[in-house]
Parts: sequence; structure tokens; C-alpha cells
Amino acid sequence: MSAAAEPILFEAVSTPSQSLSARGMRLLCVLSAAGAAVPGGFFLVLGAWPVLGFLGLEVVGVLTLVALHRRWSAAAWEAVQLTEGTLRVTTANGRGGRRETVLEPYWTRVVVQEVAGGVARLFLVQRSRQVELGCFLSDPEKRDLGEALDAALRRYRTPKFDNPQLR
Repeated sequence: MSAAAEPILFEAVSTPSQSLSARGMRLLCVLSAAGAAVPGGFFLVLGAWPVLGFLGLEVVGVLTLVALHRRWSAAAWEAVQLTEGTLRVTTANGRGGRRETVLEPYWTRVVVQEVAGGVARLFLVQRSRQVELGCFLSDPEKRDLGEALDAALRRYRTPKFDNPQLR
């Protein structure tokens, strides 16, 4: 016999934005190669042909780092899940690392902290524990997530009882 799954009262999943598509990556490769070909041709005309190898290594290195960043950010995500007994925050960094934090929802507060420059940071605070949320989100999205999660926690703390004998 397996235990019945707890009903999910609130769930939010955030992922980083993917601003560079596969087509954009191909275009970046072509433009990088063309951009390196101009100084490469100049140095070749001057007789400094060994510079071509270093330019090629730079282009390959930069494009490799961009491709790795695209792969890691495509696999990164963050999930907040509120059930009857737990508030679970799960974060995957895209490189295989995963962190899971379980909080008691009755004692957890949502704090939106304004940092210098108008930047917002979103935290879940339970006594001395503090978990940051929404690393992938913009400031308005962090505020919206904070409001929605705060409303869900308020609904959790003040349940509605439907007892006909109390009417």
C-alpha cells in the first residue's frame, strides 16, 4: 500500500529565459568566424600567419562557452510547491546539481527586499532559515510570485470550515 499523495495547494515553476535560439547560435558562429577573418586576413597579409591559430582558438573558446551556457541554462529550473504539510523549494542548476529545501508553511513568511537601484530580492523566511526564490525572474515577476505565494500561505493558515452544525 502506498500513501496517498498530498493535494498541491500552490505550485510555481520558473526557468531562465532562452534568448539565444538554435538559429541565433548558428548566426553567432558565422558572425564570429567572419569577425575573426577580417583581422586574420590583415595579419596574414602582414606575414604574421601564426596569429590565425590564436584567433581561431579564441573564436572556438568563446563559442564553446556560449554553447555550454545555453545547455546549462536550458536545464536549469526552480519549483515552489505548497502542500498540506510542507512548503518545498527545489532548484536545479542545469549542471546536475539539485537543492531541495523543505519548510513548515505555517511559520514561513514571504519577504520582498528592495536592494539599491530598485532591484528586488524574494525570500522565504522561517525563523533563522532564509531561502531565496526567483533567481531567474525579473523584478516585476518576483513581486508577482511573492504576492501569489503570500496569498496561498494566507489561505493555508486560515482554512474555511464547512460545518453545518456551526451555522
